[in-house]
Amino acid sequence: MSRRIVHVDMDAFFASVELLRYPMLKGQPVVVGGRRVDAPQRNAQGEYQFALLGHYTGRGVVTTATYEARALGVHSAMPLMKAAQLAPKAVLLPANFAAYRFYSQRFKEAVRQISPLIENIGVDEIYVDASHLHEDSEQLALMLQQQVHEATGLSCSIGIAPNKLLAKIASDFDKPGGRTILQVADVAHRIWPLPVGVINGIGPKAQEKLVALGITTVGALAHSSAALLQQHFGTNYARWLLQVAHGQDDRPIKTVRRPKSLSRERTFSRDLHVQNDRMLLSEVLWQLCQRLAADLVEEGFYAQQIEIKLRFDDFETVTRSTLTGQPTQEAEHLRHYARQCLRRVFLQQRRLRLLGIKAGRLLSANEYQQQGQFGMQLRLYDE
Repeated sequence: MSRRIVHVDMDAFFASVELLRYPMLKGQPVVVGGRRVDAPQRNAQGEYQFALLGHYTGRGVVTTATYEARALGVHSAMPLMKAAQLAPKAVLLPANFAAYRFYSQRFKEAVRQISPLIENIGVDEIYVDASHLHEDSEQLALMLQQQVHEATGLSCSIGIAPNKLLAKIASDFDKPGGRTILQVADVAHRIWPLPVGVINGIGPKAQEKLVALGITTVGALAHSSAALLQQHFGTNYARWLLQVAHGQDDRPIKTVRRPKSLSRERTFSRDLHVQNDRMLLSEVLWQLCQRLAADLVEEGFYAQQIEIKLRFDDFETVTRSTLTGQPTQEAEHLRHYARQCLRRVFLQQRRLRLLGIKAGRLLSANEYQQQGQFGMQLRLYDE
Protein backbone atom coordinates (compact mmCIF):
# COMPACT_ATOMS: atom_id res chain seq x y z
CA MET A 1 0.00 0.00 0.00
CA SER A 2 1.52 3.33 -1.09
CA ARG A 3 1.68 6.13 1.45
CA ARG A 4 -0.80 8.99 1.25
CA ILE A 5 -0.23 11.80 3.73
CA VAL A 6 -2.57 14.75 4.16
CA HIS A 7 -1.65 18.12 5.64
CA VAL A 8 -4.71 20.00 6.91
CA ASP A 9 -3.95 23.68 7.47
CA MET A 10 -6.67 26.00 8.75
CA ASP A 11 -6.94 29.24 6.76
CA ALA A 12 -5.97 32.39 8.70
CA PHE A 13 -7.20 30.47 11.72
CA PHE A 14 -7.30 33.07 14.51
CA ALA A 15 -8.74 35.75 12.24
CA SER A 16 -11.30 33.32 10.82
CA VAL A 17 -12.51 32.42 14.32
CA GLU A 18 -13.02 36.12 14.99
CA LEU A 19 -15.10 36.42 11.81
CA LEU A 20 -17.42 33.73 13.15
CA ARG A 21 -18.12 36.03 16.09
CA TYR A 22 -18.34 39.15 13.92
CA PRO A 23 -19.62 37.98 10.49
CA MET A 24 -20.26 41.56 9.42
CA LEU A 25 -16.46 41.91 9.02
CA LYS A 26 -16.16 39.25 6.31
CA GLY A 27 -14.38 40.57 3.25
CA GLN A 28 -12.75 43.39 5.21
CA PRO A 29 -9.13 43.77 6.33
CA VAL A 30 -9.04 42.63 9.97
CA VAL A 31 -5.99 42.47 12.24
CA VAL A 32 -5.75 40.58 15.53
CA GLY A 33 -3.15 41.62 18.09
CA GLY A 34 -2.12 44.04 20.78
CA ARG A 35 -2.22 43.56 24.54
CA ARG A 36 -4.53 46.42 25.42
CA VAL A 37 -7.03 46.37 22.59
CA ASP A 38 -10.61 46.70 23.79
CA ALA A 39 -13.19 44.15 22.69
CA PRO A 40 -15.90 45.53 20.37
CA GLN A 41 -18.83 47.16 22.17
CA ARG A 42 -22.44 47.56 21.04
CA ASN A 43 -23.94 51.02 20.65
CA ALA A 44 -27.49 52.07 21.53
CA GLN A 45 -28.76 50.56 18.27
CA GLY A 46 -27.14 47.22 19.09
CA GLU A 47 -24.47 47.61 16.42
CA TYR A 48 -20.85 46.72 17.14
CA GLN A 49 -18.32 49.53 17.30
CA PHE A 50 -14.89 48.32 16.17
CA ALA A 51 -11.48 49.85 16.83
CA LEU A 52 -9.53 50.85 13.72
CA LEU A 53 -5.90 49.95 13.31
CA GLY A 54 -5.04 53.50 12.29
CA HIS A 55 -6.03 54.75 15.77
CA TYR A 56 -3.75 52.31 17.59
CA THR A 57 -0.87 53.69 19.64
CA GLY A 58 1.63 51.41 21.31
CA ARG A 59 4.26 48.82 20.51
CA GLY A 60 2.17 45.70 20.10
CA VAL A 61 2.59 43.26 17.23
CA VAL A 62 0.23 41.54 14.82
CA THR A 63 -0.90 38.08 15.94
CA THR A 64 -2.64 37.33 12.64
CA ALA A 65 -4.61 39.03 9.88
CA THR A 66 -7.27 38.22 7.33
CA TYR A 67 -6.22 37.69 3.72
CA GLU A 68 -7.63 41.12 2.85
CA ALA A 69 -5.22 42.70 5.35
CA ARG A 70 -2.36 40.51 4.13
CA ALA A 71 -2.97 41.80 0.61
CA LEU A 72 -2.15 45.26 2.00
CA GLY A 73 1.22 44.04 3.31
CA VAL A 74 0.24 43.20 6.90
CA HIS A 75 1.69 39.98 8.29
CA SER A 76 2.16 38.13 11.55
CA ALA A 77 4.77 39.54 13.98
CA MET A 78 4.74 42.96 12.28
CA PRO A 79 4.66 45.90 14.71
CA LEU A 80 1.10 47.23 14.89
CA MET A 81 2.25 50.81 14.31
CA LYS A 82 3.83 49.75 11.01
CA ALA A 83 0.72 47.75 10.12
CA ALA A 84 -1.35 50.88 10.84
CA GLN A 85 0.58 52.77 8.16
CA LEU A 86 -0.21 50.04 5.61
CA ALA A 87 -3.85 49.46 6.54
CA PRO A 88 -5.16 52.33 8.71
CA LYS A 89 -8.81 51.44 8.05
CA ALA A 90 -8.39 47.79 9.04
CA VAL A 91 -10.41 46.63 12.03
CA LEU A 92 -8.30 45.77 15.10
CA LEU A 93 -9.45 42.99 17.43
CA PRO A 94 -7.93 41.51 20.60
CA ALA A 95 -6.80 37.87 20.57
CA ASN A 96 -9.08 35.27 22.19
CA PHE A 97 -7.03 32.11 22.74
CA ALA A 98 -9.80 30.27 24.59
CA ALA A 99 -11.93 30.47 21.43
CA TYR A 100 -9.03 29.35 19.25
CA ARG A 101 -8.45 26.27 21.41
CA PHE A 102 -12.18 25.41 21.25
CA TYR A 103 -12.29 25.53 17.44
CA SER A 104 -8.98 23.70 17.22
CA GLN A 105 -10.46 20.78 19.10
CA ARG A 106 -13.58 20.88 16.92
CA PHE A 107 -11.74 20.73 13.60
CA LYS A 108 -9.42 17.93 14.74
CA GLU A 109 -12.31 15.86 15.98
CA ALA A 110 -14.05 16.36 12.62
CA VAL A 111 -10.99 15.06 10.75
CA ARG A 112 -10.71 12.15 13.17
CA GLN A 113 -14.12 10.96 11.99
CA ILE A 114 -12.55 10.29 8.58
CA SER A 115 -9.18 8.96 9.74
CA PRO A 116 -8.02 8.49 13.34
CA LEU A 117 -4.36 8.43 12.24
CA ILE A 118 -3.62 12.05 13.11
CA GLU A 119 -0.41 13.76 14.17
CA ASN A 120 -0.99 16.98 16.08
CA ILE A 121 1.34 19.74 14.86
CA GLY A 122 -0.19 22.84 16.41
CA VAL A 123 -3.41 24.59 17.18
CA ASP A 124 -4.24 25.06 13.48
CA GLU A 125 -2.60 22.20 11.55
CA ILE A 126 -2.35 18.41 11.54
CA TYR A 127 -0.97 15.57 9.46
CA VAL A 128 -3.27 12.68 8.57
CA ASP A 129 -2.29 9.23 7.31
CA ALA A 130 -4.89 8.41 4.64
CA SER A 131 -3.06 5.45 3.10
CA HIS A 132 -5.83 3.07 4.19
CA LEU A 133 -8.73 5.08 2.73
CA HIS A 134 -10.32 4.13 -0.60
CA GLU A 135 -11.47 7.55 -1.82
CA ASP A 136 -9.37 9.16 -4.55
CA SER A 137 -7.30 12.11 -3.36
CA GLU A 138 -9.48 14.85 -4.87
CA GLN A 139 -12.59 13.31 -3.32
CA LEU A 140 -10.80 12.88 0.01
CA ALA A 141 -9.67 16.51 0.09
CA LEU A 142 -13.18 17.75 -0.63
CA MET A 143 -14.63 15.44 2.02
CA LEU A 144 -12.18 16.71 4.65
CA GLN A 145 -12.96 20.34 3.85
CA GLN A 146 -16.69 19.72 4.04
CA GLN A 147 -16.35 17.85 7.35
CA VAL A 148 -14.27 20.63 8.90
CA HIS A 149 -16.63 23.34 7.66
CA GLU A 150 -19.72 21.55 8.98
CA ALA A 151 -18.09 21.19 12.41
CA THR A 152 -16.62 24.68 12.68
CA GLY A 153 -17.88 26.99 9.95
CA LEU A 154 -14.22 27.51 8.97
CA SER A 155 -12.24 26.75 5.84
CA CYS A 156 -9.00 24.83 5.52
CA SER A 157 -6.45 24.12 2.82
CA ILE A 158 -5.47 20.55 2.01
CA GLY A 159 -2.19 19.16 0.70
CA ILE A 160 -1.99 15.46 -0.24
CA ALA A 161 1.31 13.78 -1.11
CA PRO A 162 3.35 10.63 -0.45
CA ASN A 163 5.11 12.24 2.53
CA LYS A 164 4.90 15.02 5.13
CA LEU A 165 7.37 17.30 3.36
CA LEU A 166 5.41 17.52 0.12
CA ALA A 167 2.01 17.52 1.81
CA LYS A 168 2.91 20.60 3.88
CA ILE A 169 4.24 22.46 0.84
CA ALA A 170 1.14 21.49 -1.14
CA SER A 171 -1.30 22.82 1.46
CA ASP A 172 0.14 26.31 0.99
CA PHE A 173 -0.17 26.36 -2.81
CA ASP A 174 -3.72 27.62 -3.21
CA LYS A 175 -4.82 29.27 0.02
CA PRO A 176 -7.49 29.84 1.17
CA GLY A 177 -9.59 26.73 0.63
CA GLY A 178 -7.05 25.07 -1.64
CA ARG A 179 -6.83 21.39 -2.54
CA THR A 180 -3.44 20.41 -3.97
CA ILE A 181 -2.23 16.91 -4.78
CA LEU A 182 1.47 16.27 -5.34
CA GLN A 183 3.44 13.22 -6.41
CA VAL A 184 7.20 12.76 -6.34
CA ALA A 185 7.09 13.02 -10.14
CA ASP A 186 5.77 16.58 -9.73
CA VAL A 187 8.78 17.79 -7.76
CA ALA A 188 10.86 18.92 -10.75
CA HIS A 189 8.27 21.22 -12.32
CA ARG A 190 6.26 22.30 -9.25
CA ILE A 191 8.75 22.40 -6.35
CA TRP A 192 12.14 23.10 -7.91
CA PRO A 193 11.20 26.62 -9.11
CA LEU A 194 10.27 27.67 -5.55
CA PRO A 195 12.63 29.48 -3.14
CA VAL A 196 14.56 27.22 -0.76
CA GLY A 197 12.72 28.73 2.23
CA VAL A 198 9.56 26.87 1.20
CA ILE A 199 11.03 23.70 2.74
CA ASN A 200 10.05 23.29 6.37
CA GLY A 201 13.33 22.95 8.26
CA ILE A 202 15.34 25.46 6.25
CA GLY A 203 15.27 28.44 8.56
CA PRO A 204 16.29 32.05 7.91
CA LYS A 205 19.94 31.48 8.86
CA ALA A 206 20.35 28.44 6.59
CA GLN A 207 18.52 30.24 3.80
CA GLU A 208 20.90 33.20 4.06
CA LYS A 209 23.89 30.87 3.76
CA LEU A 210 22.37 29.08 0.77
CA VAL A 211 21.59 32.35 -1.01
CA ALA A 212 25.16 33.52 -0.34
CA LEU A 213 26.30 30.36 -2.15
CA GLY A 214 24.05 31.22 -5.08
CA ILE A 215 21.48 28.57 -4.17
CA THR A 216 18.16 30.38 -4.23
CA THR A 217 15.69 27.75 -5.46
CA VAL A 218 14.88 24.18 -4.47
CA GLY A 219 16.02 23.07 -7.93
CA ALA A 220 19.40 24.73 -7.48
CA LEU A 221 19.70 22.98 -4.13
CA ALA A 222 18.82 19.61 -5.70
CA HIS A 223 21.65 20.03 -8.22
CA SER A 224 24.20 21.32 -5.70
CA SER A 225 27.44 19.53 -4.97
CA ALA A 226 27.31 17.32 -1.88
CA ALA A 227 30.88 18.36 -1.07
CA LEU A 228 29.94 22.06 -1.19
CA LEU A 229 26.98 21.57 1.13
CA GLN A 230 29.03 19.47 3.55
CA GLN A 231 31.69 22.16 3.67
CA HIS A 232 29.18 24.80 4.78
CA PHE A 233 26.54 22.80 6.67
CA GLY A 234 28.14 19.59 7.92
CA THR A 235 27.57 16.02 6.75
CA ASN A 236 24.16 15.27 8.27
CA TYR A 237 22.42 18.52 7.39
CA ALA A 238 23.92 18.49 3.89
CA ARG A 239 22.59 14.98 3.31
CA TRP A 240 19.15 16.07 4.54
CA LEU A 241 19.18 19.15 2.28
CA LEU A 242 19.76 17.03 -0.80
CA GLN A 243 17.08 14.54 0.20
CA VAL A 244 14.34 17.10 0.75
CA ALA A 245 15.28 18.99 -2.40
CA HIS A 246 14.38 15.78 -4.27
CA GLY A 247 11.10 15.47 -2.35
CA GLN A 248 12.29 12.59 -0.16
CA ASP A 249 10.92 12.26 3.38
CA ASP A 250 10.26 9.01 5.24
CA ARG A 251 9.09 10.41 8.57
CA PRO A 252 6.13 8.44 9.96
CA ILE A 253 2.86 9.87 11.25
CA LYS A 254 3.18 9.96 15.05
CA THR A 255 -0.36 9.40 16.25
CA VAL A 256 0.68 9.01 19.89
CA ARG A 257 3.59 10.95 21.18
CA ARG A 258 4.93 12.04 24.52
CA PRO A 259 6.99 15.13 23.79
CA LYS A 260 9.87 16.03 26.06
CA SER A 261 9.04 19.69 25.60
CA LEU A 262 6.89 22.17 23.70
CA SER A 263 8.25 25.46 22.41
CA ARG A 264 7.46 28.59 20.50
CA GLU A 265 9.94 31.04 19.01
CA ARG A 266 10.05 33.98 16.64
CA THR A 267 12.80 35.16 14.31
CA PHE A 268 12.55 38.91 13.72
CA SER A 269 12.54 40.55 10.30
CA ARG A 270 15.02 43.05 11.77
CA ASP A 271 17.30 42.80 14.78
CA LEU A 272 15.57 44.27 17.85
CA HIS A 273 17.46 46.37 20.39
CA VAL A 274 16.86 45.13 23.94
CA GLN A 275 16.42 48.68 25.25
CA ASN A 276 15.00 50.72 22.37
CA ASP A 277 12.59 47.92 21.37
CA ARG A 278 11.81 46.78 24.90
CA MET A 279 8.05 47.28 24.63
CA LEU A 280 7.89 45.41 21.32
CA LEU A 281 9.97 42.54 22.75
CA SER A 282 7.66 42.41 25.77
CA GLU A 283 4.66 42.11 23.46
CA VAL A 284 6.34 39.36 21.42
CA LEU A 285 7.15 37.45 24.61
CA TRP A 286 3.52 37.71 25.72
CA GLN A 287 2.26 36.39 22.39
CA LEU A 288 4.73 33.49 22.51
CA CYS A 289 3.53 32.67 26.03
CA GLN A 290 -0.09 32.73 24.89
CA ARG A 291 0.62 30.44 21.95
CA LEU A 292 2.67 28.06 24.11
CA ALA A 293 -0.11 27.99 26.71
CA ALA A 294 -2.60 27.12 23.96
CA ASP A 295 -0.27 24.31 22.82
CA LEU A 296 -0.04 22.94 26.38
CA VAL A 297 -3.82 22.93 26.74
CA GLU A 298 -4.28 21.39 23.29
CA GLU A 299 -1.72 18.64 23.99
CA GLY A 300 -2.94 18.09 27.57
CA PHE A 301 0.33 18.81 29.37
CA TYR A 302 1.53 20.95 32.28
CA ALA A 303 5.01 22.47 32.40
CA GLN A 304 7.38 22.08 35.32
CA GLN A 305 10.29 23.88 33.69
CA ILE A 306 10.48 27.03 31.57
CA GLU A 307 13.40 27.93 29.32
CA ILE A 308 14.05 31.05 27.28
CA LYS A 309 16.16 31.13 24.13
CA LEU A 310 17.89 34.23 22.78
CA ARG A 311 19.83 34.54 19.54
CA PHE A 312 21.77 37.77 19.12
CA ASP A 313 22.75 39.63 15.95
CA ASP A 314 26.16 37.92 15.98
CA PHE A 315 24.34 34.51 16.02
CA GLU A 316 25.39 33.74 19.61
CA THR A 317 22.59 31.71 21.19
CA VAL A 318 21.92 31.80 24.93
CA THR A 319 19.43 29.74 26.95
CA ARG A 320 18.33 30.01 30.57
CA SER A 321 15.85 27.80 32.43
CA THR A 322 14.06 27.62 35.76
CA LEU A 323 11.74 25.20 37.54
CA THR A 324 8.17 26.34 38.09
CA GLY A 325 6.64 26.67 41.54
CA GLN A 326 3.84 24.38 40.35
CA PRO A 327 2.97 22.59 37.11
CA THR A 328 1.26 25.11 34.87
CA GLN A 329 -0.27 25.74 31.46
CA GLU A 330 -1.23 29.38 32.10
CA ALA A 331 0.19 32.09 29.82
CA GLU A 332 0.74 34.52 32.71
CA HIS A 333 2.70 31.89 34.65
CA LEU A 334 4.85 31.17 31.60
CA ARG A 335 5.64 34.87 31.21
CA HIS A 336 6.45 35.15 34.92
CA TYR A 337 9.07 32.39 34.73
CA ALA A 338 10.38 33.59 31.37
CA ARG A 339 11.10 36.96 32.93
CA GLN A 340 12.94 35.28 35.77
CA CYS A 341 15.15 33.61 33.17
CA LEU A 342 15.73 36.86 31.29
CA ARG A 343 17.02 38.55 34.43
CA ARG A 344 19.91 36.07 34.38
CA VAL A 345 21.11 37.15 30.94
CA PHE A 346 23.47 40.12 30.50
CA LEU A 347 21.65 42.06 27.78
CA GLN A 348 22.67 45.71 28.08
CA GLN A 349 22.80 47.23 24.54
CA ARG A 350 22.60 44.03 22.49
CA ARG A 351 20.31 43.23 19.55
CA LEU A 352 18.18 40.13 19.18
CA ARG A 353 17.49 38.05 16.06
CA LEU A 354 15.30 35.48 17.80
CA LEU A 355 13.30 35.06 20.99
CA GLY A 356 11.87 31.73 22.13
CA ILE A 357 10.26 30.03 25.12
CA LYS A 358 10.13 26.33 25.92
CA ALA A 359 8.01 24.34 28.37
CA GLY A 360 9.80 21.26 29.70
CA ARG A 361 9.48 18.44 32.26
CA LEU A 362 5.90 17.96 31.09
CA LEU A 363 3.19 16.28 33.13
CA SER A 364 0.08 14.73 31.61
CA ALA A 365 -3.31 15.76 32.96
CA ASN A 366 -3.56 12.48 34.91
CA GLU A 367 -0.12 12.95 36.43
CA TYR A 368 -1.04 16.51 37.34
CA GLN A 369 -4.22 15.39 39.12
CA GLN A 370 -2.32 12.74 41.02
CA GLN A 371 -0.02 15.38 42.42
CA GLY A 372 -3.05 17.19 43.85
CA GLN A 373 -2.07 20.55 42.45
CA PHE A 374 -5.55 21.92 41.70
CA GLY A 375 -6.44 25.24 43.25
CA MET A 376 -2.91 26.47 43.82
CA GLN A 377 -2.29 30.01 42.63
CA LEU A 378 0.78 32.09 41.95
CA ARG A 379 1.03 35.67 42.97
CA LEU A 380 2.31 37.33 39.82
CA TYR A 381 3.68 40.81 39.44
CA ASP A 382 3.14 42.51 36.08
CA GLU A 383 6.22 44.60 35.59
